[in-house]
Amino acid sequence: MSVSGFRLEPIRDVRVSSGMRVCELVEAYGAMHGFMASRVWEAVSILREGLAVSDLRILSFTGNIVATGLRGVLAQLVRGRLFNLLITTTGALDHDIARALGGVYYKGFFEANDVELWERGFHRLGNIYIPVESYGPLVEKFTRALVERASAIKRDWGFYELLKLAGSMIEDDNSILRSASLANVDIIVPGWPDGAFGTALFMESQRGAELRVDYFHDMRRLADIFFTARKATALVIGGGISKHHTLWWSQFKGGLDYAVYITTAVEYDGSLSGAQTREAISWGKVSRGARHTVVYGDATIILPIVVACILDMKTLD
Repeated sequence: MSVSGFRLEPIRDVRVSSGMRVCELVEAYGAMHGFMASRVWEAVSILREGLAVSDLRILSFTGNIVATGLRGVLAQLVRGRLFNLLITTTGALDHDIARALGGVYYKGFFEANDVELWERGFHRLGNIYIPVESYGPLVEKFTRALVERASAIKRDWGFYELLKLAGSMIEDDNSILRSASLANVDIIVPGWPDGAFGTALFMESQRGAELRVDYFHDMRRLADIFFTARKATALVIGGGISKHHTLWWSQFKGGLDYAVYITTAVEYDGSLSGAQTREAISWGKVSRGARHTVVYGDATIILPIVVACILDMKTLD
């Protein structure tokens, strides 16, 4: 049967077993179809195809998930070069650096008494408790060492260049910065002043550091990447500036050929964070013939399932 040119497939009842592999579960999602289950199956299908044929493979994500154990999964994807360009926020750098330097983040609760947390020396990020000494002071200490090393090499830096140097100074294998540096993957952070790392760089300049960050270097790098890309796939986790920068530069390639959004943001308020992949087509940021989907839900639940089903494309450490 078909409707409007689309062949209709019947929904199938499924059963699960205790020994099912993750990919078998995702196949069951596709068969049962119900609501976001079908989108998870579709996301896996799109990424499997897109990552196999694309020379440009973009991973875009927000900083909050780096405060969770999902940080290790992101580092794994980068280290295995399933993605060869990262676009993220300064918060992602902050959490990656802090945890790489021994900062301990704790399991907490959304229903916290935030006044008590402040009085006891904790920040709260959702249901994660971050000791004050495990965040800002560690980022500032690292940034000072980075600036000293960078200043001894040259004065003028692109931010992405500085991040490669930063990654070379980190020894934690779960670090995104370290993984990107080892894999020679560029990390682009358009809002780099907006966080502890960016502020610490500014403070070092006020102390007289001979170092200048020029984001035009990053934009030239992006131009080289997007204007020459033949096929492009993007996995976009969350919204905000990292999502917009991914889409903004994709228009100069002629739009993404494969796009998967994982989000909790809604469309009705007209926000960029909530805008669906189909809206990006009207801007030329997703191509008209692209395969694309939106999965609504918590990335800490969805991403490990999706990643488990694309890992068989190549061996990761």
